[in-house]
Amino acid sequence: MKVPFVDLTEQHREIRDEIDSVIREIIDQSCFVGGPHVETFERDFAAYCGTRYAVACKSGTDALKLALMAVGVGTGEEVITVPHTFIATVEAITSVGAHPVFVDIDKATYQMSPDRVADFLEGECRVEKDGRVVNKNSDRPVVALLPVHLYGLPSDMEPLLALADRFGLKVVEDAAQAHGASCHLDGEEKRTGTFGQVGAFSFYPGKNLGALGEGGAAVTDEQDRDQRMRLWREHGQSEKYVHVSPLGWNMRLDTLQCAVLSLKLKSLDKWNQKRRQAAQWYRERLQNDDRIVLPVEPSGRKHVYHLFIVRLPNRHQVREELSKQGIGVGLHYPISLHLQKAYQHLGYKPGDLPVSEAVAESILSLPMFPHLTEEQVDYVCRTLVAALG
Repeated sequence: MKVPFVDLTEQHREIRDEIDSVIREIIDQSCFVGGPHVETFERDFAAYCGTRYAVACKSGTDALKLALMAVGVGTGEEVITVPHTFIATVEAITSVGAHPVFVDIDKATYQMSPDRVADFLEGECRVEKDGRVVNKNSDRPVVALLPVHLYGLPSDMEPLLALADRFGLKVVEDAAQAHGASCHLDGEEKRTGTFGQVGAFSFYPGKNLGALGEGGAAVTDEQDRDQRMRLWREHGQSEKYVHVSPLGWNMRLDTLQCAVLSLKLKSLDKWNQKRRQAAQWYRERLQNDDRIVLPVEPSGRKHVYHLFIVRLPNRHQVREELSKQGIGVGLHYPISLHLQKAYQHLGYKPGDLPVSEAVAESILSLPMFPHLTEEQVDYVCRTLVAALG
């Protein structure tokens, strides 16, 4: 048996007639940029998330950049985030002229640790008379918190929001891997992207909600932020050839992608539930093997399993054996960002963020996609256990 790491074939076969129809419609109308399909997707995605506005853009990286700009993060300021994430999280920070400050992750959830955030703010920062928080080591203002809802699990938002409120920080959520994930807060179930001032999503093809190419969106409840992000994504113009902002780029998401995303959005909850079912199959087969650390789902947080991550001894040996047996696996992410060459100028060294480093050295991503079958999961688990010896 062969089990791919990701297989989108069945997903597209499910709605192939609708995809073919909308593609023909767009070609016949020759409306490839903007128009009703973009407006419809933005409206529907905002409603799905539970926000007033959604701004579609070219990628999740663009969405993060727009989100940071929209909350006012700029040159010379610092943003607290984690090193255990895809590099786009931090690229967005540096692209607006700001500086990342890394805090360690929770050893059980792999998400930003509220305790480590508190340690940094309380121990390494000072609060000025005007209320600004300043990093005592760099003498730069700390202005925002950027948690990552990694692998489809929401971060522990209640204590993070409390810290942000206490220290006057803006909150931007990296929800690139968490479409439809949710957690209970103040007696209400809310979806990721709605806890902070702006949430950023990616629609890379393999995501829970994936385009037929690149794509992203930023969601918010604030009209001013929505309007500014729309200006910046389209050359700073309020209408054609009327440019009202000196800042602007071509970050538009094309009509075809929005049309396909609208179709897929209708099936997102169903596909997320299938991912949760596949995760349960994995748990049933692997939970009694104490060599394997399974992903957790804390009470009050709904995981949508963009990825199914396990921690293992002899990770590389197991990876090679699974590959030999026709099983696709991944590493998300094998080198913590604070130890990457790209960020060596920040001065971090091995041992500074021990949980992130330990997780990076032992994780393995098993096959996960909505149409994964129980038979395939069973084969993966039997092969995995055998590979461990």
